[in-house]
Amino acid sequence: MKDEGGATGRALEPPRSGPGAEGSPPGERFRPGETVVVKALDPPHHTRAPRYVRGHRGVVVEVHGVHPRPDDVVTGAHPPAMEPVYAVRFSAADLWGEGDHSVTVNLWEAYLEPLPLQGTGP
Repeated sequence: MKDEGGATGRALEPPRSGPGAEGSPPGERFRPGETVVVKALDPPHHTRAPRYVRGHRGVVVEVHGVHPRPDDVVTGAHPPAMEPVYAVRFSAADLWGEGDHSVTVNLWEAYLEPLPLQGTGP
């Protein structure tokens, strides 16, 4: 695929003028290698966060850019929120109690939270 600047093979992404700037997409909250937890949400509408990963922790392996949040699309929000999408890898054994492979799921930022810090108490 060609972009307007030449044959880079990368798709054009919306311009980023800084997180929070009017009309600009949000900055990425998570980085590859970071451990995250999928929120244990149960909305009354379609969501792209599969039940089998909700409440589980995984590791961000890639950031796929900013895309419309599908929950907003199905509920008719106009315009839908634009959010970073992350490829998050989970251990099959953590998800189902067995398996020596991993499962990678694309998840919007709203579905994720940082891993809580351990050992911060007295």
